[in-house]
Amino acid sequence: MKRHLLAPRSHWQSQAETYGFKFHTMYGEPYWDESRYYAFTLKQIEQDLEDPTTELNQMCLEVVDKVVEDEQLLRKFAIPEAHWEMIARSWRLQDPSLYARLDLAYDGHGPAKLLENNADTPTSLYESAFFQWLWLEDRIKDGSLPQDADQFNGIQEQLIARFAELKSKWPPVPLHFACCQDTEEDRGTVQYLQDCAEEAGLEARFTFIEEIGVTPQGGFVDGSDEPIRAAFKLYPWEFMLREEFGQYLDKAQCRWLEPSWKSILSNKALLPMLWKLFPNHPNLLPAYFSDEISQARESRLVEKPIYSREGANIRILDGGNAIADSDGPYGEEGVIYQAYQPLAKFDDDYALIGSWIVGDQAAGISVREDHSKITQDLSRFVPHAIID
Repeated sequence: MKRHLLAPRSHWQSQAETYGFKFHTMYGEPYWDESRYYAFTLKQIEQDLEDPTTELNQMCLEVVDKVVEDEQLLRKFAIPEAHWEMIARSWRLQDPSLYARLDLAYDGHGPAKLLENNADTPTSLYESAFFQWLWLEDRIKDGSLPQDADQFNGIQEQLIARFAELKSKWPPVPLHFACCQDTEEDRGTVQYLQDCAEEAGLEARFTFIEEIGVTPQGGFVDGSDEPIRAAFKLYPWEFMLREEFGQYLDKAQCRWLEPSWKSILSNKALLPMLWKLFPNHPNLLPAYFSDEISQARESRLVEKPIYSREGANIRILDGGNAIADSDGPYGEEGVIYQAYQPLAKFDDDYALIGSWIVGDQAAGISVREDHSKITQDLSRFVPHAIID
């Protein structure tokens, strides 16, 4: 794993605008950064990232199987009791999932370490699946990369295939796509997924989360009062389970992507459960529930809220003292602790690997960079290539 500096393409911004990548710059700061790229060998991709990602995903599913049948664990995961049966039923019925992103610490040497599972509402999808592939093609054409350069990136093809699989199993109803208003990145992600679904032959419709209503019978409708029978929502389950409309979730007869059992995987309590079920696994870090912190032997720990997104409310502790932290609105439901694993560092930048899963298969990777040890929502996206 190496980082190479490279002059950006002269036309990348106009290309981004043409293809709808409108959040390439956010709040005046670059989000897409092609002034450098990461190079991996095929062996690193296949042995250190792809195979472990598929294995870690299966291990996470084993955690779901334990948690849905255990009231004590459901409480540790801060799942509202009113929804326990709905979530367990979703799991027993094997309600299908669409995609996820595992965040990994990896520097090209030794096993990658799982930091968290973004199983419910992962973003950075469009730039991972589509725009970095355009970058690769252009760089091969202009000679910046060798002709045989490749990229671990089958995300788009696997998404379309997954949507086609769902189409063959689900009743012929429109698939709604939803996200919150005034979120340009979320809107771009959802539009990209909608395009993939339509490519697979699905009838797709968009509605904002704020437009969704409830019928007198307890069903959901979109902003045009059309019934919602199946929906992909870029909106967290921990919000849905606690809001006013949550009381209708079990009666509304709507199929959700992601399914409600993903509320267990997108929860940081997953991490200590993985360590309990698979102690000393090479791709895991020791992790503890807050009432088990006395068991920790590590001097450096990372404190993570059970519900936290985009690196918010994270604290890196050394001997109990915070040496790095991030702001945010999370933490009310409690925290877990995970052994600290440094991210790969190149000059003043720290690099995080996002390893994508579609269905149950590893599909590709992305790299995010930040000057901070904590990767957050505005951390830069850097493309990658496979070069042997």
